[in-house]
Amino acid sequence: MSQSSHRLHAVGTGLLLAFGAFAIGQLVVAVIVIGFSSIGINVVNRPAILLAISVVMLQGVTFGGVALAYLRYRHLSLDFIRVRVPSLRDLGMVIVGFGAIFGVLQVISRIFARFGLQSAQNSVVDIAGQNPTIFLLLVPLSFILIGPGEELLYRGLIQGILRKSFSPVRAIILASLLFAAIHIFSLQGQLQGKLVYLSVVFALALVLGSLYEYTDNLAVPALVHGAYNATLFGFQYLIATGMIPR
Repeated sequence: MSQSSHRLHAVGTGLLLAFGAFAIGQLVVAVIVIGFSSIGINVVNRPAILLAISVVMLQGVTFGGVALAYLRYRHLSLDFIRVRVPSLRDLGMVIVGFGAIFGVLQVISRIFARFGLQSAQNSVVDIAGQNPTIFLLLVPLSFILIGPGEELLYRGLIQGILRKSFSPVRAIILASLLFAAIHIFSLQGQLQGKLVYLSVVFALALVLGSLYEYTDNLAVPALVHGAYNATLFGFQYLIATGMIPR
């Protein structure tokens, strides 16, 4: 197989894993919702419960499960993921990465504000805003499920697969594009706002991918990702409860 064929195969595998995992996750959530309905619990009319189910089953269970299933299918060991207990150096990089990700967010936000561009809204914020307590639930879930699940699939597996056929820099860029693209399904608003949102996610994914490549430890971007999401959810709770003015 030629180098170009290897690269096409790697990109195709990345696409299949990214969108396939999302589709499987939606199916799993739908089955669970139907299961609740069968015992008289209408989850559709309880957005807080529906959101909790989606977060647990999609980002946590399905994303992580698909990644582990693919490793088993391809007879790859967990060493392919490159994860270990964080060292003091790794923890230092978590702090650096956490600061870097908010620094990048600040720069991008100012650039878009300068041109009068507004970001779309993630549906999670709207749903949880109806019951702000959900934001508090999402804080620990960011560390336990959302961060680890998404990093396992997109950085550990997809970026790892792409790295076999591309340079590390190109692998980071391609994996980040896939990570950003999958967020389109959770956005509300005009196309321009969605593109702004996806641009921000892409930039933040570049930071996470670079941290993974630099530290060679998936635990680092997983912790940064979890801390980033947890911080945003914490602020959303304070805003929704009026503790911070809008």
